[in-house]
Amino acid sequence: MSFITGVGLTSYGKHEGSSSLDLMSKAAETAIADAGLKRSEIDGILCGYSTVSPHIMLATVFAEHFGVQPSYAHAVQVGGATGLAMTMLAHHLVDAGVANHVLVVGGENRLTGQSRDASIQALAQVGHPDYEVTLGPTIPAYYGLVASRYMHEYGVTQEDLAEFAVLMRAHAMTHPGAQFHEPITVADVMASKPVAMPLKLLDCCPVSDGGAAFVVSRERTGATGIRVRGCAQAHTHQHITAAPALSELGAEIAIAKAKAASGVAISDVRYAAVYDSFTITLAMLLEDLGLAGRGEAAARVRAGHFCRDGAMPLNTHGGLLSYGHCGVGGAMAHLVETHLQMTGRAGPRQVRDASIALLHGDGGVLSSHVSMFLERVR
Repeated sequence: MSFITGVGLTSYGKHEGSSSLDLMSKAAETAIADAGLKRSEIDGILCGYSTVSPHIMLATVFAEHFGVQPSYAHAVQVGGATGLAMTMLAHHLVDAGVANHVLVVGGENRLTGQSRDASIQALAQVGHPDYEVTLGPTIPAYYGLVASRYMHEYGVTQEDLAEFAVLMRAHAMTHPGAQFHEPITVADVMASKPVAMPLKLLDCCPVSDGGAAFVVSRERTGATGIRVRGCAQAHTHQHITAAPALSELGAEIAIAKAKAASGVAISDVRYAAVYDSFTITLAMLLEDLGLAGRGEAAARVRAGHFCRDGAMPLNTHGGLLSYGHCGVGGAMAHLVETHLQMTGRAGPRQVRDASIALLHGDGGVLSSHVSMFLERVR
């Protein structure tokens, strides 16, 4: 058993003069205070990777910078799924008695500390070094290929995909820490410049500076306990040229295993936090997870199903598409927002009921998946 006892999050966007370690430290300090703990009580650290500071021992570099000496430290690299993968590992560590309080932290100054070309080159390395990278594709290009196939198979249009960008922007407008606050429409998305067809600029998440952290503990430290009910992973491929059929991707495998481990059904879920690096990512994952039928997620967006006041509130902070994406910390913001919703601290974004939440992370090009259920216990 484990509990997420504290969370911390910086604003996302530009943080001039702040290093990755600075941003991680700021989020970590907030998370520890939120858990009602002292730094000296942290006996485990899980740290996500940084493309700006690619140190081979980043977890212990951070521990030194932050001023803690954990009995367990580990750096994790699973792309965009890293945040939830670290949470799953922390859950197992405290459940096994290896540590009492594990600090999970990630962050980068990717916007101000890295050139555009360097960022593109770093992210492009998810491709196969011989058969993909040499042809020049970037992450958006890989997802553009997936989007084209998906649209062909399920009759989804570019306007359908644009609905997800509009929804995430509407949610971000109510969060003061979001990178973007200007409203957008489907027409705005369609008019934005092409990046990797059929994906337009507003179909893609931005590059951001930011940091996120949370504490996973063996016992609750506050009046309300947010318990990890069950979680699971799936890794079907690394390279897009080796990917299975769209109907056989890892999200379906991970969610099935997580449901079995937790005893939770999709019908039990009251809040969803789903990875959204691109509009196509969010559309596909919502359907793979069983939150919408095949090709039907956009219609549910239009009907208000995923709005803050809808039947299944989704990414109420604005997601990667509008809150921002700072590498590993990007998706960790989904869990921070989920914790705030589950503890009734989301302010104007607060949903009616977040007693059981589903979170899902995706790494690579729909390559690595982590599904997790959280439960509020009084």
